[in-house]
Amino acid sequence: MTRRAVVRGIGHYLPERIVPNSEFEKTLDTSDEWIRTRSGIETRRFAADDEYTSDLGAHAARAALDNAGLSPDDIDAVIVATSTPDLTFPSSATMIQQKLGMTQGFAFDVQAVCAGFIYALANANGLIVSGQAKRVLVIGAETFSRILDFTDRSTCVLFGDGAGALILEAQDGTGGAEDRGILGIDLNSDGRYRDLLYVDGGMVSQKTGFVVMQGNALFRQAVEKLAQTADAALEKAGLGHGDVDWIVPHQANIRIIQGTAKKLDLPMDKVVVTVQDHGNTSAASIPLALSVGAERGQIKPGDLIVTEAIGGGLAWGAVVLRW
Repeated sequence: MTRRAVVRGIGHYLPERIVPNSEFEKTLDTSDEWIRTRSGIETRRFAADDEYTSDLGAHAARAALDNAGLSPDDIDAVIVATSTPDLTFPSSATMIQQKLGMTQGFAFDVQAVCAGFIYALANANGLIVSGQAKRVLVIGAETFSRILDFTDRSTCVLFGDGAGALILEAQDGTGGAEDRGILGIDLNSDGRYRDLLYVDGGMVSQKTGFVVMQGNALFRQAVEKLAQTADAALEKAGLGHGDVDWIVPHQANIRIIQGTAKKLDLPMDKVVVTVQDHGNTSAASIPLALSVGAERGQIKPGDLIVTEAIGGGLAWGAVVLRW
């Protein structure tokens, strides 16, 4: 028998405030049509002034626990993927642990920007396969609205806030590609491309900083690298394009999503798309899309899913799992 990390529960949370494209027309030289055409985004959510990343993550975690029929005491570990923690330290994961009433287990953050949830899944899978944990709560949560320069129309219209959570549980499988759970993982990074997407803040500048992005150059890197990593993860799982039921990509830009699907020779009706409603929620993007896809009835038990993302670093990767 083979120990597999199988999805037991899923959930998400979005702040109440809906921000349509038209809101940016009041202060920027932009339009709803310009934003939709270049990104596919129609609306996004922004957190309230007193609402932070750990709050969003805790809401999503509770939704996943309810979906799984579990309590916080059933969880061995919490991993949070975020680039917008409440504080420099302690981790948002320990804050969420406290908000859930967990006094056992362990919790830590993972920072790989938009690829963060892929990296967090890989870490959770390792903990489960090694026997370190039986159940791991994996969360992607972001409040990117707090690191946006609202005078820069090339970046501030693209991002939103939100959180998604997924519970992975150890279950026995046969070791074959027909098993449920995580079947293949591919992770990559290349620091030579760091200037394509970064925040100009931190210890060096002694300021919070804002998102800086070279959109066209990043687009060229994204499509190629996302298709390559998806192929690599499928190959590690012993599967091919024809086995895929759904691509659940990082929801950054509809043109990147379409370009990646084309390179994988998969139709858009096999792609879960939520970017129009949420914008780019960075590490929250994939768990949000997984949760919405399951809620819509698109994703069903037994479906084979490829999920992939690229973010600042550059860091990118893919996970193949059977729902």
